[in-house]
Amino acid sequence: MKKTKTYNLIISGVGGQGQITLKKILCQAAIKQGLDFKASELHGLAQKGGSVVIHFRTGKKVYSSLIAQGKADLILGLDLLEAARAIKFSSKNTKLVVNNLFIPFFKQSHFSEGDLLKLVKDKVKKINLVPASKICKEKLGNEIYTGVFLLGYLAKIKSFPLKKTSLISGIRKVLSKKNLLINLKAFKLGASLSENGIKRVKT
Repeated sequence: MKKTKTYNLIISGVGGQGQITLKKILCQAAIKQGLDFKASELHGLAQKGGSVVIHFRTGKKVYSSLIAQGKADLILGLDLLEAARAIKFSSKNTKLVVNNLFIPFFKQSHFSEGDLLKLVKDKVKKINLVPASKICKEKLGNEIYTGVFLLGYLAKIKSFPLKKTSLISGIRKVLSKKNLLINLKAFKLGASLSENGIKRVKT
């Protein structure tokens, strides 16, 4: 990342998926690297189960906490439907990383991978579909660690401005001792995810 550029990250999901915790980790990681940052969250109608969108911006100097439509460098969708709802922030150059196997807290009308691909067609060049919830359920016993797992995956992306070591430092500062070790394991699982385990789709 060029020092003069502000990096714009959107995290979109529903209440209860840990977005506020992810925001705190990102802020601590930016502090660790000496970067300026601004962050905010926008809540939907409900608490658990309602839409929650995190805006996180970091760089040499950041003046606003909100990301304009079409200006996201990366959108992290914690589930398929919320990724689709956040697509207004994308441009052709936006990276879209989506947890494609989220099990909803409440029964919802079925929204499939195919539905997402139809909605984002011609809006982004590529989508990375990551089975994060499934892996966390199988390896850690609970999909609640999906968000931290995906932070580990983001650390693999060359253009992502926050280093793996900084994110780990953020996890250590934000999470309680009770939950620290398993979340560090989730992060490392995401950071070591084989490229064979990711489905990449060109739109």
